[in-house]
Amino acid sequence: MDRVIDQAVKVRLIATAPGPHAVPAVLHYHLADPLAVRMSFPPEISLDGVAVDWAFARELLAEGLSSPAGRGDVRVRPCGPDRTVMEFHAYEGIAMVQLDTADVRQFLTRSYAVVPAGREPAHLGVERGLAELFGAA
Repeated sequence: MDRVIDQAVKVRLIATAPGPHAVPAVLHYHLADPLAVRMSFPPEISLDGVAVDWAFARELLAEGLSSPAGRGDVRVRPCGPDRTVMEFHAYEGIAMVQLDTADVRQFLTRSYAVVPAGREPAHLGVERGLAELFGAA
């Protein structure tokens, strides 16, 4: 079983300039951090020329497929039956990207095969860490 899931996705950067711009991005899921998903963007689309990674709850991504989700730095919402919009809020401004919902569903399905929804606490390693701390391991 894969412990790390990476899935390349094409996102359309929604900008103030006319027309969306297609850019590559990668969704990441890792067993060592079962509650989180990461999305990586290449340096060529950032303002300072550095690759950008955002971390957010896997549950947020799932919820955002059917209704608006999130109040913080990352927000997800459906945009019609085939698209999902993600907003990334930072001090410098807001970036909005649009993804194919099918790609997001495929990624989530793959991540649920590694850690089913609701079973994340069993993979956090808290019990093992406590056992090691107290010498019971």
